[in-house]
Amino acid sequence: MLSVVNADGTTETGSLIDDIVREGARRMLAAALEAEVNSYIAELTDQRDDIGRRLVVRNGYHQPRKVTTAAGVIEVKAPRINDKRINEATGERKRFSSAILPPWCRKSPKISEVLPLLYLHGLSSGDFVPALEQFLGSSAGLSPATVTRLTTQWQADHQAFSERDLSATDYVYVWADGIHLRIRLEEAKAAVLVVMGVRADGTKELIAMTDGYRESAESWAGLLRDCQRRGMRAPVAVGDGALGFWNALNEVFPETRHQRCWVHKTANCLDSLPKSAHPAAKKAIQDIYNAEDREHAAAAVKTFAKQYSAKFPKAVKKIVDDEDELLAFYDFPAEHWIHLRTTNPIESTFATVRLRTKVTKGAGSRAAALAMVFKLVEAAQARWRAVNAPHLVALVRAGARFERGLLVERPQTTAA
Repeated sequence: MLSVVNADGTTETGSLIDDIVREGARRMLAAALEAEVNSYIAELTDQRDDIGRRLVVRNGYHQPRKVTTAAGVIEVKAPRINDKRINEATGERKRFSSAILPPWCRKSPKISEVLPLLYLHGLSSGDFVPALEQFLGSSAGLSPATVTRLTTQWQADHQAFSERDLSATDYVYVWADGIHLRIRLEEAKAAVLVVMGVRADGTKELIAMTDGYRESAESWAGLLRDCQRRGMRAPVAVGDGALGFWNALNEVFPETRHQRCWVHKTANCLDSLPKSAHPAAKKAIQDIYNAEDREHAAAAVKTFAKQYSAKFPKAVKKIVDDEDELLAFYDFPAEHWIHLRTTNPIESTFATVRLRTKVTKGAGSRAAALAMVFKLVEAAQARWRAVNAPHLVALVRAGARFERGLLVERPQTTAA
């Protein structure tokens, strides 16, 4: 690689260090593509025709194309394969498709993830080129028309997500929460209603997302009925902190167990106490939901009530009135307690979204705003970790009984 370096260390395409990084990325990508093709061919060396010639061989290179990556825009020549095998099901020739660089790929997933972040942050489509060209070394694939096409595609993706069939997936645990974001929704007091669940294999997945007015029971009922209509089974347990949701849940899935969110409940209790009492009260509340079993938790509730009922009855009432629903998680595997007692999976995901929407102003399009949030959550979903002890989730759905967080084995039936 030859570059003319100016006295200040810059080159025609930017700085010398950026050129070195881009060249290194190009070479590494080229080496990875070569290794992928060589591995593919090596696995199929035994595939031969009637006269003994190999059916899968190298066939030069594809035309060079530019790909926008986090290291900048690099030019790539992908190796080409001549695959003469026939797909018996379709009668057509089989085709090799690179998992590293698919034929349609012009931008890395990281770059595609950045675009909705910038859009939500208030950057207009016309500002993408000057904002990113300096970082990426090129404006390829970042024109306003490209961004507009992307937003249209995101809306289509969100629409397809909202209409997909749910009957093939079993969600055992579900979290639901209303997230208030300063995005371009039609109603001033609208919230993004989010339903997220745990599949039978223990992995987490976004189930549904739409906007609603003030987290009302009507808005939540509409969302839950839509999930039911698309084939969603009643979950075993649900956690949330909004009153409107519980009314809707009782209407649509009355058999589902309720688990109140301890994070929401703690905040509500502390609001009824003077600040001087917050440290001790918070510790007393933590002693409840961190207890080793339900019996010790119930004893901790009585201790909390005895300590604060005389001076702060409203705070005590918030705990005592919902005791059964606050302690419901103790009837499930101990490994799942940390997941069930809060809506943190939703809150942590939307913490980043909140940061990106603080400066967004204007009415805009409701569909576009929801699509942007959906793409952000979709990108974050790839990083969600499964619940602890995922093998126990299927047992929960099967109706297995747990005491003190441990599985209770069914007694063996003695033959007569």
